[in-house]
Amino acid sequence: MKVEIRRDGDIRRVTLLNHAKLNTVNSPILEEMARAFAVEEDIRAVVLTGEGDRAFIGGADISEMGAIRTPEVGRAFISRIHAVNSAIRACPVPVIARIQGWCLGAGMEIAAACDLRVSAEEAKFGMPEVRVGIPSVVEAAMLPNLIGWGRTRRLLLLAETLDARTVEEWGFLERVVPRAGLDAAVEEWLHLLREAGPRAIRDQKALISRWEGLTLDEGIEAGVGAFGQAFTTDEPARMMGAFLNRKR
Repeated sequence: MKVEIRRDGDIRRVTLLNHAKLNTVNSPILEEMARAFAVEEDIRAVVLTGEGDRAFIGGADISEMGAIRTPEVGRAFISRIHAVNSAIRACPVPVIARIQGWCLGAGMEIAAACDLRVSAEEAKFGMPEVRVGIPSVVEAAMLPNLIGWGRTRRLLLLAETLDARTVEEWGFLERVVPRAGLDAAVEEWLHLLREAGPRAIRDQKALISRWEGLTLDEGIEAGVGAFGQAFTTDEPARMMGAFLNRKR
């Protein structure tokens, strides 16, 4: 197995175990990863990372891609990457990308599919696909919403390698910290998620995903419905009651 799935209380930790190859992904690894984000009802968040300090995900396996000779095989391979990203986006709880090293190609697409991204300041980012004769695809389509069209063109057409502070400035990363503080930063976020209502967090993630494909008016209407649905459980009454009692 190249993907470790570990339960840590109410957190699921998913680790890609391919350190010797910079945690690059091939078809068997991708198929394992696509199954890693179906979580139990009491899980509050998922943390996704790569083994070791050298790479989060160093991209897709060039040796496997280099053997592709037909469009059908190419579509099948890239669809496996998309399946992982779809599983992350469909995961009912927030998925945090813990990025500690190289984050390239498919790795950057997988990070884009996550809800929150925190990186060590030593990490490096890039979309080098055009340098090996292929376009950047699937969840690279999310990049314009994250970093803008001009920066997306720069990233995909020039295939530059960028540092963490640059991509944080661009809006791809929510936080950059020294490597020694990476785990502490992840734990801070997990603490904040645990302070929120578990149903509310799931509802909020689902609503954010819906907003991506809706007009402003449609998004507002979807929010009205989501707010009403929140009161089908006792979570709002319990949490608001606790808040009011604490203020007295």
